[in-house]
Amino acid sequence: MRIDSWGEHKPIMRKILSYFALSLSLSGMFAGSALAQGGSFPDWLRNFKSEAAREGVSQQTIDAALNGISPIQRVIDLDRKQPESKIGFAKYKSNVITQGRIDEGRSLLRQHWNDLKRIESQYGVPPQYVVALWGMETSYGKNTGGFDVVDALATLAWEGRRAEFFKKELLDALKIIDQGHTSADNMRGSWAGAMGQCQFMPSSFRNFAVDYNGDGRKDIWGTRADVFASAANYLSKSGWKHDERWGRKVSAPAGLPKGLETRKTISEWAKLGVKQVDGSPLPKSDTMMASLVVPEGGNGEAYLAYDNYRVIMKWNRSIYFATSVGLLADLIAKGAPTPLNQ
Repeated sequence: MRIDSWGEHKPIMRKILSYFALSLSLSGMFAGSALAQGGSFPDWLRNFKSEAAREGVSQQTIDAALNGISPIQRVIDLDRKQPESKIGFAKYKSNVITQGRIDEGRSLLRQHWNDLKRIESQYGVPPQYVVALWGMETSYGKNTGGFDVVDALATLAWEGRRAEFFKKELLDALKIIDQGHTSADNMRGSWAGAMGQCQFMPSSFRNFAVDYNGDGRKDIWGTRADVFASAANYLSKSGWKHDERWGRKVSAPAGLPKGLETRKTISEWAKLGVKQVDGSPLPKSDTMMASLVVPEGGNGEAYLAYDNYRVIMKWNRSIYFATSVGLLADLIAKGAPTPLNQ
């Protein structure tokens, strides 16, 4: 929910505050953004409201979601911030795959086992991957972001650096509200508009979100069954193969071709000297394709990445992220009520 203490006076206070923000905008606070877009935020917002109406968004939703909003300087700052120095994979992995996250993932896997297994039977995605993504994205729903998604997306659509992309996401967000899945006040997420416990952008919500409990709302903010089914549906529609792993850590000789652009069968990798990390042979397969990935680069840890690894990268195009999801899923699976395919 929106965190404030305005109570029943919130609409009035919101408009009062917006006048101050718009005044600052006109006096220069957002001057760079206004120049980038060729106009002030009020002018942009007026034009966008007309476009939203032409796209079929109801006037009630347009008024409820957009009246009184103003740019968020913090969102602009975050969007323009230069990337920080990249940490190594070993440090990244130790940050995201903690014993606490593993233990909590195992506990939640057992708690929601029946729902997760039913979802697996429908979408073909084993429970440990759904739980691992949930843990990686929002620490199992605890860190979903503190920004008003509509306000943040409007800021980014006006600010100009990726205007068309964020304008489309904002239109999708309004259509989600219009369909009754949530309200503008409850649509909270990251500064870039990723929403709910699975951190879907509005376009991903419209393509993949699921009303699993049948209450008429696709609630990725508060209904865990909807969160799980939505994540599984995303992976399923992205090409998940139920009978395959994500990949595995391996021991590989120096000099082999690395990277996702090189694909060979597992048997071909075995002939090149790739083995399981304990030194045992790889499973035999003349059809299952894999790539040799070394997230750290150089002589770092090596992994054979299967097709499901590529599916995880459709969710987040980061080798660090995809590898960590797979490793976390394997560790969580060890706490399953019944053995899971490893």
